[in-house]
Amino acid sequence: MTAILDATALTGRILLHWRQRPGSILVGFLFPVLMVLMFGYLFGGAMAVPDGQYLDFLIPGMLAMTMLFGLEAMVVAVTTDTAKGVTERIRAMPVTTTAILAGRGAADLLNAVAGLAVMVLTGLLVGWTPERGLLPALAAFGLLLWLRFAFIWVGIYLGLLLKTPESAAAVQILVWPTGFLSSAFVSPATMPDWLGAVSAWNPLSATATAIRDLFGNPTWGATDWASTHAVPLALLWPAALTAIFLPLAARQYRALGR
Repeated sequence: MTAILDATALTGRILLHWRQRPGSILVGFLFPVLMVLMFGYLFGGAMAVPDGQYLDFLIPGMLAMTMLFGLEAMVVAVTTDTAKGVTERIRAMPVTTTAILAGRGAADLLNAVAGLAVMVLTGLLVGWTPERGLLPALAAFGLLLWLRFAFIWVGIYLGLLLKTPESAAAVQILVWPTGFLSSAFVSPATMPDWLGAVSAWNPLSATATAIRDLFGNPTWGATDWASTHAVPLALLWPAALTAIFLPLAARQYRALGR
């Protein structure tokens, strides 16, 4: 019970901090919207999706990309706390490592829910529609938050490892190629064979393809194993990432200051 109360208090601290800088939070929400408008209307005319409209293919991909963007934001937040000495002050308090990491993770999941709401509204405004009803749509959102949950631990670990906001810029080298080397924007079938194979097995591709199926949106008709088994992969990839990076994040946090 004490750990839960501590985690709740730390979550509240982060949310209060966000209230003090609404501009940066707003930019974080609107950047994916800008990408939808750019890819959907500037480049979308050149994208011929065999079984539907490109915007219907793009929106689920951008929902998955929004979950990936949270990794970069998490790294910046953790490194900023470390650089300002906030992390050390919290470590000096009688608070468990579990509560500290859980508080950070809970706040980020709330941020992810808000980001998804903005993106869904954007999608509806540009004509996107989930075609298969409420329950499949809820399952799709569950997969998206499950992916974000895994990226939380990747971000916390990298943030604790890098320690300074300046070095956090290096995470862009990881985030952007991961995002574009996926099925978020185009099908792996349109890529060279070796590149398409890498893209098809990208964790982001698994979630993007799975939620397209759950929403009843175009999938580009891919028939490779990873695409036809996207839902199991969308469950397994985040589980594997969490199993690896959650213990690493906890170990790295305990190692600070040694």
